[in-house]
Amino acid sequence: MVTVTIRLFAILRERAGAGSIELALPEGATVATALEALRREGPLAGVIDRLPVQMAVNREYADGSTPLHASDELALIPPVSGGARAQGEERREGRLRRAVLSAQPLSLDRAVRAVESPAAGALVVFCGMTRDVPALEYEAYAEMAEEQLAQIGRGVAERHGLQALAIEHRLGRVPLSEPSVVIAASAAHRAEAFAGAREAIDLIKELAPIWKREDG
Repeated sequence: MVTVTIRLFAILRERAGAGSIELALPEGATVATALEALRREGPLAGVIDRLPVQMAVNREYADGSTPLHASDELALIPPVSGGARAQGEERREGRLRRAVLSAQPLSLDRAVRAVESPAAGALVVFCGMTRDVPALEYEAYAEMAEEQLAQIGRGVAERHGLQALAIEHRLGRVPLSEPSVVIAASAAHRAEAFAGAREAIDLIKELAPIWKREDG
């Protein structure tokens, strides 16, 4: 037998009443084996079949055929709602100047300063705000989300020939009219800067394991 850790988020965490559970599986088990075991019994029985989850093994997206070994971490990822380092540490890799998940308020000025360049003829900032509700609550599979933000940032900067790109995303409670995500992109020309910022937010919403729910 092998024992793996099942990481749970958003509605799955709420249903299970915990952020993780341990699951014993036979040798040679795969992700599909784990899902079948979870369907049969335990707090997630009857839930997984009704929810289109993605899977990640050790912070990499996986499918049902992916093998599982002792001490592996299998994350069940419900549909994302957007998008760390909860301490707000930053990642600098070439043209990706910041990839930050933070529980602290975001700063447009900080993002702009990170991408300023003498070679930039255009600088575009996108700011996503809480609207219509008193607050939104954001949670994330933080370790994987941080990696996803960095991968997205590197790819966008390369594809659009950006001078620099910065991404900041909030965790926790974000009140009305406060920013939940800030993206700053600088480029030689405005078309590249606009396109880079647009693609970055679209990919974050599609790929980063970050969820939001109305709070209050």
